[in-house]
Amino acid sequence: MSQLVEHHNGSFWFDSLGEFQPPASPESLPGELEVAIVGAGFTGLWTAYYLKRHQPELTIGVFEAHHVGFGASGRNGGWCMGTAAGIRAMLDNPKWREAGMQLERAMQDTVDEVGRVCQAENIDCHFAKGGTLTIARYPHEVSGMRARVEQLHAMGFTEQDFSWLEANEAKHRLAAVPNLGALYTSHCAAIHPARLVRGLAERVQNLGGTLYENTPVHRIEPGRLVTGRGEVSATRILRATEGYTTSITGQSKTLLPLYSMMIATEPLDESLWHAVGLHKRETFDDGRHVTIYGQRTLDNRLAFGGCVDYYFGAKRLPVIPPDHPNFAKVEASMKAMLPMLKRVEITHRWGGLLGVPRKGRPFVQFDPKTGLGAAGGYTGEGVGASNLAGRILADQVLGRDTPLTQLAWTSEVPGTWPIEPLPWLGSHAARLLGNAADLIEAKTKRPTKLFAKMFAQ
Repeated sequence: MSQLVEHHNGSFWFDSLGEFQPPASPESLPGELEVAIVGAGFTGLWTAYYLKRHQPELTIGVFEAHHVGFGASGRNGGWCMGTAAGIRAMLDNPKWREAGMQLERAMQDTVDEVGRVCQAENIDCHFAKGGTLTIARYPHEVSGMRARVEQLHAMGFTEQDFSWLEANEAKHRLAAVPNLGALYTSHCAAIHPARLVRGLAERVQNLGGTLYENTPVHRIEPGRLVTGRGEVSATRILRATEGYTTSITGQSKTLLPLYSMMIATEPLDESLWHAVGLHKRETFDDGRHVTIYGQRTLDNRLAFGGCVDYYFGAKRLPVIPPDHPNFAKVEASMKAMLPMLKRVEITHRWGGLLGVPRKGRPFVQFDPKTGLGAAGGYTGEGVGASNLAGRILADQVLGRDTPLTQLAWTSEVPGTWPIEPLPWLGSHAARLLGNAADLIEAKTKRPTKLFAKMFAQ
């Protein structure tokens, strides 16, 4: 990994962009805007993009504390998923099933929408819609995943949406150990997130939007932004800060900032990829309680992540040092799952913030009376969800009554997290109990009900 320069977020994704150009600080701030967006990640940029597409004459400014994609949008696992946090729980609840179906279908369509925009706008983010494999490691996971597919089909989804792959086919797709079969969905694309977020920023600027990097926002009030460089007046102000929301005055309890860790291997030769699989660049995870996730990059690396952590007092670290002990755990998980990689070199280690709402579901809010809006709460599943949220928020700002503005996220209230030490105790208890449940199941090859509901989505 190249030596980090200032404003580099530490990720393989940013390292692979080539020579890093530090962001330029704005010479001045605008006196007044029609729309001010706080956060130059996926949510903020998608919102700006669709606003400009619908109403080109709008004056829009996007304010960013660091630089475009510095946060989760430039560090994540590169999954553009056709689902989102909280939807499974909605589908499992008869009261919320119809709303969950609408969201799931909208998210499935979102994967294709992201691909469509990238093609139309010439954003080369290495988009490959290979779907997702969820590997079953033990017999009880086989029966559980089979039952899940049957449940989804009974709700109206088809084999084209969700299917069960027998062990032979699953092993051909990914030679994980163990691998007793897999639940497969076609609604996911592997992407290069840094290329997507930077390409999207460039397109927003081409459409007439203005980016103000190195301009942290400290306070949001109706009609006014207070930044580290001065105040800005705006008719409508939209917050899209995800894991960095605690940096805004009055928002310290809205989203819990958790850290996810990732590694990337050296480029692997074709003979090794023949042994591994992922020939269509499928993304993958498995049935454990503490989530892992991976993808094959276009330059033939394996990018793999897991090991969520939380720092007392919602502490925010600019980057995670590559010698952090959790990276060894992530590497061990990857090489246990794919033992043919035991001798490959790990060239990149990085981590970053994600935002977790107390209710575990994304939200999109806009109050036309105050002109204030916000979107987020993706719990690490925001590459696709941010596009849908951005389209919803753009429609709300423009007063457009569309099917998107009727989706359940628009009535979601994220709630607030309690004061310390409860968040710290809760997050660490969840991680310890999840690891314990995984260890018990690995040893007994039987399901455990040990706090299993805590990890249901």
